[in-house]
Amino acid sequence: MSGVEYLSPGSVAEAVRALQVDGARVMAGGTDLLVQMRIGRTKPKLVVDLKRIPGIAGIREEDGAFIIGAAASGAALGEHEALRKAWPGIVEAANLIGSTQIQGRASLGGNLCNASPAADSVPALIAAGATCVIVGPNGEREVPVEAIQVGPGKTTLANGEVLLAFRLPKRAAHTGDAYLRLIPRTEMDIAVVGAGVCVTLDASGKCIAARVSVGAVAPTALLVEAAGAALVGSSLDDAALTNLEAAVAAAARPISDKRGTAEYRTKVAAVLARRAALIARDRAQKDGAKA
Repeated sequence: MSGVEYLSPGSVAEAVRALQVDGARVMAGGTDLLVQMRIGRTKPKLVVDLKRIPGIAGIREEDGAFIIGAAASGAALGEHEALRKAWPGIVEAANLIGSTQIQGRASLGGNLCNASPAADSVPALIAAGATCVIVGPNGEREVPVEAIQVGPGKTTLANGEVLLAFRLPKRAAHTGDAYLRLIPRTEMDIAVVGAGVCVTLDASGKCIAARVSVGAVAPTALLVEAAGAALVGSSLDDAALTNLEAAVAAAARPISDKRGTAEYRTKVAAVLARRAALIARDRAQKDGAKA
């Protein structure tokens, strides 16, 4: 790692300028970047550490919506009571990333921008309808989380752009979300499959909105619109859940490797999405009971 320059900008403008340098790489938590540098997978000329930018590691609530800084750690998410109550699926997903020690460093923005198809937080964020606030040389833009990754290790972020924050919408009444994953071990492993679901119910218990996302079954996490549509208008009965499973299986396009065959991953994705949908429904019902 010799010859690498390091910069810790104190403003967004300074970070944007630095990231226009050829060979510059962002560091938020560093749990991916530093490992990649050590094994020689990436060799940046300049490491731009974002953590000194005001607010980039914070979490705040605005009129029921949440703004989560891109450098906010999994530990910070887990300790935020209001966020845990509003979006438990997102917090659960973020808290599955690594060990307790990693949780203190690994960031939500890094988990997305590292662009691993198996990133745990990404399906949960997609299911919740989260958006990304991005700033670059041409100003600010806001895009859905599902528009960031384009393949393993690749994103739509342009030269000089910085992911500043995630916006979580104000949660509608009678809404619940959940994230589940399958791993070979009991902890600290990469997802073989992950599934995030968010549902909103009406007063009678019928689903009026749903988003379903699966990870590790394609080059990027997928928003499976047909799976969400399968739940709308139902009480998440067996017929609707069977249709959800079919939609997820049809959308999945996994590879076969030592962690599982494509057929196995496809089946597991459908099963996990079904189970996550039921957890999300139960949470939505409890939310309605409190209203």
